[in-house]
Formats: sequence, structure tokens, C-alpha cells
Amino acid sequence: MMEKEEIFSKVLRAGRRTYFFDVRATKADDYYLTITESKKFTNDDGSYHYKKHKIYIYKEDFAEFKDILSEMTAFIVNEKGDEVISERHQKDFKKESETLSEAVETNEKTPENFTDVDFDDI
Repeated sequence: MMEKEEIFSKVLRAGRRTYFFDVRATKADDYYLTITESKKFTNDDGSYHYKKHKIYIYKEDFAEFKDILSEMTAFIVNEKGDEVISERHQKDFKKESETLSEAVETNEKTPENFTDVDFDDI
């Protein structure tokens, strides 16, 4: 199926990812939205290629899509805040597994290796 020209478009550049929001027209001249994620990958030889993923959202799904997107984004912000927490954005970031293995190596008490039962009590 050949896609028609975009009616209205916006671009969001986010590091190696770019998001394209495009309003397109159906054969019946009704509008729908496509969201395309394009991610740049660099090959060992310095050349690069892009991988693209696209979703189509039709008018009959707009209200539910918007509600769920709002609910999910609010949940994330309420649970974790606005600050980005990742290896890429924080130099001293440690994965939970790294923190646990360090605790085990140094014999620190963590929820996984701690118990308040003393075997002498048994």
C-alpha cells in the first residue's frame, strides 16, 4: 500500500533516535496518524544504517490511545520523577545487579543476603 504525502508533520530528535509524527490521508480522504521511530546504528567500518518502526493510529482509537498514554507517562513520572536515570546520563550510575554483587563481595547486608534469624537460636 503506497502511503500518501504527509498533511502535517513534526519531528522529535532524541539522541540516536528520531521520532516522526505524520498526519496522512486515507483513500477516502480521512486523516490518521503515523508515529515512526528511526534509530541510527553505526557499523564497524564507520558506515551507518537506520532501523525504523512505525505505528498507525486511527481516529477511532485517538481518545483511548491518548488516555492510556497520559496514564502511563503520569505513572512513570509519579513513580520515578522527571530525572533521567541511566548509565548513559549518569556517570556514577550502577545497575542493581552490580550493587548487589559489590555488597556480596564486601559482605554488606542487602535484602537478598540479610536475615535476622541467627542459627544459634534454632
